[in-house]
Parts: sequence; structure tokens; C-alpha cells
Amino acid sequence: MSTIALAAPVAMPAAPPKRSGYLVLAPSCLVLTVFFALPMGVMIGMSLTDGQTLAPTFAHYQRFFSDGLSLAGLYRTAMMSILVALSVTVLGYPIAYFLARSRSRWRAVVFALALAPELAGVVLRTYGWLIILEDRGFINDALMNLGLIASPLPLSKNLFAVVVGLTHVVLPFGILSLTTSIQGIDPNLERAAQMLGASRLSVVRHVILPLSVPGIVSSLLISFTMAASAYATPALLGGARFKVLATMIYEQVLFYIDWRFAAVMAVGLLVMMLTVSFLGIRYETRRSAQRSNREGEKS
Repeated sequence: MSTIALAAPVAMPAAPPKRSGYLVLAPSCLVLTVFFALPMGVMIGMSLTDGQTLAPTFAHYQRFFSDGLSLAGLYRTAMMSILVALSVTVLGYPIAYFLARSRSRWRAVVFALALAPELAGVVLRTYGWLIILEDRGFINDALMNLGLIASPLPLSKNLFAVVVGLTHVVLPFGILSLTTSIQGIDPNLERAAQMLGASRLSVVRHVILPLSVPGIVSSLLISFTMAASAYATPALLGGARFKVLATMIYEQVLFYIDWRFAAVMAVGLLVMMLTVSFLGIRYETRRSAQRSNREGEKS
């Protein structure tokens, strides 16, 4: 008569308590709360209170929306940021594509040149562009010495100069974002399209560009937010007459000592950046959902 021994089931390791996840996030949440959420809350509260009685009021916001200079500064900030975002994405895409697909020895050189601007400070790079673009700068002097122009071109102290300077500052971040997105695209898709007779331009237009939309959106958002919050480049290249929200906030705090109106401008700048970021993320989320639905229908 045989005896069958039943082995006791092996005890499964207990699942780690959910508290450990919260403990890991606690330091980051504490830093964000103390150094971001709390100052933002103080700033918003300051913009909604009277300077003498500390009573709640919307007078500062009424002043902002009725002041032509403040609205003009908001418009310049938005226009400047949009132009910088488009310039960075358009100029950075070919470089990012080369970095993502090239295997030549020049890839390291191009990558180093793309990141080289970050080795110098923003003020130093801005002064470099000021020397190039000013009335007696390199470009105007060269054109006047060649006899092509009789008087200096207005290349500085305007929107053009600020966009050029900020594009130089933000371009490395756009290139990194686009490179990461293009590297995630399977190269076999390009080879398959070329084997079916598509030209190189058609492959980029119909395969690479649609699949790299997340990187394009990311580049646009990063460039927009960095340009909107920039101070040194608009202040130096834009001059005294080119006012954006960042320079206007600086003036309100240091020259006019009007912290509450400066807080209103800062809130307006924050709302603008959050709105653009929300719209960009919303667009990419909806696009990803539509693509997933189409793939599900095909399968």
C-alpha cells in the first residue's frame, strides 16, 4: 500500500505594503510643496488682497486687464514664445533626425556642437548676440563695408533679436526632446517604405513626422515655457522698449515696489504657460487614443 505525501503549498511572499510607495514619494512631494506650491499660494494670495487692509479684492486684476501696457506685455510674451517654439522645433528637427539615425563619426561632433551653447551662461550668449546684431555690430559693419546698405539695419532692440537669442538658448533642449522621440521609431519602418518605392522625403513626411508627433509637441511645450519665463535675453536684446511679462515683473518688484501687481503679472504668466501645456498634452493624449482605437479596429 503506497502512501501519497501532499506537499504543503509554498507560501507566496507577502506583497509590500502600499505605504512604501508613499514613503518614496514623500521627499519629492515635500520639496515641491515647500519650494513650489507654498510660494505659488502666497503669490496668488498676495494678488487677491489689498496692500493696506489685506481684504480680498480683484482690483489688481481689474487694473491688469484695463492697462494697455500690461496687455501689450502679455501679447508680446505670447508672440515671442510662439515664434521661439516654432523656430526651435523647425531648426532642431533635422539635427535630431541626424543624431537619431546617423552612425558616422560626425555624429559625436554634431551632438557636441548641439549641446555646446549650454556650456556658456545665458548672459554670455546674449551679449554675444548683442555684439553681432547691434547697430555697429558684426553684421551691420560687414554689410556697410561691402556697400550693400547705407545705414544700419534694425536687428537689435526688437522682437527679431529676442527670438534669435532665445532660439539659441532653447535649441539644445528641443534637439534632445526630438532625438529621443525619433530614436523610439523602428528603423525597419523606413526601410520598408523605401523598399516599396517611397523617396527619402516621402518617408520623412509620411512615416517619421507622424510618428514623432509626441517629440514635436514636447519640443514646442518646452520651448514655449522656457521662452515665456526668460528674463535676461529679452532684457538685453529687447532693450527698454520691448517689454514682456518677465521684465515687467522685475520692474514692478524693484523699481515700483508694487509686489501685488507683480504677483498678478506672475499669475497671468503662469496661467498662460499652464494653458498652453494643458492644450498640448490634451492634444497628444487624444491623438494617442485615436491611434489606439484604429489599431484595435484593424486587429
